[in-house]
Amino acid sequence: PQASQTGSPGEDEENGTLVSVSTTFFPGAALDPGALADLVVLSSDSVFFYVSSHRLLRASENAFNFLLPVPPKKEGEAPGHILSLHEHSAVINVLLHAIYNMPVGHYSPATETMIAAVHAMATYGIPAKTHVAPSTPLFNALLANASSSPVEIYALAASCDLYDLAMSISPHLLSFPLSSLTDDIVKKVGPVYLKRLFFLHLGRVDALKRLLLPPPHPHAPTSSCDSTDQKKLTRAWALASAYLAWDARPDLSTASIEAALAPLAVHLSCDLCKISLRERINNLLVQWSVVKVGRFRLAISAFRLGSLFQRGLSKFSSSVRLSDSVRRKKTCHLRWQLSSSRPGSISVGSKITHA
Repeated sequence: PQASQTGSPGEDEENGTLVSVSTTFFPGAALDPGALADLVVLSSDSVFFYVSSHRLLRASENAFNFLLPVPPKKEGEAPGHILSLHEHSAVINVLLHAIYNMPVGHYSPATETMIAAVHAMATYGIPAKTHVAPSTPLFNALLANASSSPVEIYALAASCDLYDLAMSISPHLLSFPLSSLTDDIVKKVGPVYLKRLFFLHLGRVDALKRLLLPPPHPHAPTSSCDSTDQKKLTRAWALASAYLAWDARPDLSTASIEAALAPLAVHLSCDLCKISLRERINNLLVQWSVVKVGRFRLAISAFRLGSLFQRGLSKFSSSVRLSDSVRRKKTCHLRWQLSSSRPGSISVGSKITHA
């Protein structure tokens, strides 16, 4: 029996037999105003899809694998043309939804099915960079499965050079152990995107170690806490940060960082040292939150920023490394600054400084 989300049975009155017809691409479906369904696509598991040949021709760069246009019917032959394809109905269903720019999520297609549909695009001359571009239905459907199949989707993006899809999948790969990459996946990913994946992991770990290095800023000496006393906080910070750096992971959460550093305040008797520690932790959390994940973005929720500013952080700035080509041409650096003048009010600004 055919899956209900792909085809529904219909009766062939002439032969008295049942045939499976797509629940979306069926006779009379008003999918493309002005372009009638003049072509029947037949899948390998005998499901019929009624589509417009003109729509397929417009989308294809090789006349749908040189199967279109179909030759005209001879006099006396029944109207309509049947195009038999080698793909399964589930794959053809996703492929046709992409061509018609229609969402396919309500069918809940498996990741393997969507990957097969994208690869089928190459066969039928459908440019994947157009039909799997950001905000397209198939792009969104693939992202919806990113948490369960990040490596497979990243390999698809790499093999088809779908840069935006690869970048959007990257955050889901932070917890993936690179040592578990199989030879098959490595071949699919290829050297360019494999390098990007390794640099993403190594770059974030290196960034975390650099962010942990500076100790809390010392305050002015007081009668109860001079520079010698403040060295206790510096040593404690060095030990705690070394513990974090030793087990640094690209997917380390801000909650884990705070849980490791916040207890240092318990052993401090100086209120100024406690304030300095709190400001240093808050600054570190914000800096780690804006470290590049796939592409530079301020990946911080307003709630998290608001809570940090309410707890004492009034201003934060961070340098962002530009691409090598931009830095060579412009000799400049980009600096983002987040500031808050009152609780609940957060502003983001940027400044380019020349070296």
